[in-house]
Amino acid sequence: MDETWHLLVSALPIGIGATLLLDLWSWSLRRFGIRSMDWCLAGRWVGHWSRGRFMHASIGQAAPVRGECMLGWVLHYTSGIAFAAMLLTVVGAGWLRQPTLWPALAIGVCTVVFPFFVMQPGMGAGFAASRTPDPNRARLRSLLTHTVFGLGLYVAALVVAALLR
Repeated sequence: MDETWHLLVSALPIGIGATLLLDLWSWSLRRFGIRSMDWCLAGRWVGHWSRGRFMHASIGQAAPVRGECMLGWVLHYTSGIAFAAMLLTVVGAGWLRQPTLWPALAIGVCTVVFPFFVMQPGMGAGFAASRTPDPNRARLRSLLTHTVFGLGLYVAALVVAALLR
């Protein structure tokens, strides 16, 4: 199997594993009354793309889209896999044989660019959550969540590396 194919195939379990850890983190936050991303609303946002609507004043007020929850969860896990592929592309196959924390954590933190500058503005929260009631708290929460995702990339890569040995 050539290296590119190997990295892409490896991105699947790493991205899924990292996203699962992120979901566990979000579930834990909700248990303490801390809101986290509603993937059904993300699906509603994506669902409106086919109608040519990419920006909303408030995605919660937008018309529901058939299958929005499924669409949102598919977006969520597909993004996790894509970010894992990005990590593997940047660090290469050598890292996959012997994963280290810092590259995974760095990529995880860098992925916060997507919600800050694409999702949040598109869904009505403004750039980097600037239109939310407490932007700094929302930013910190996003940064922590994406740091957890980076940790998940590392942990999932350790599991994949162990299985490949």
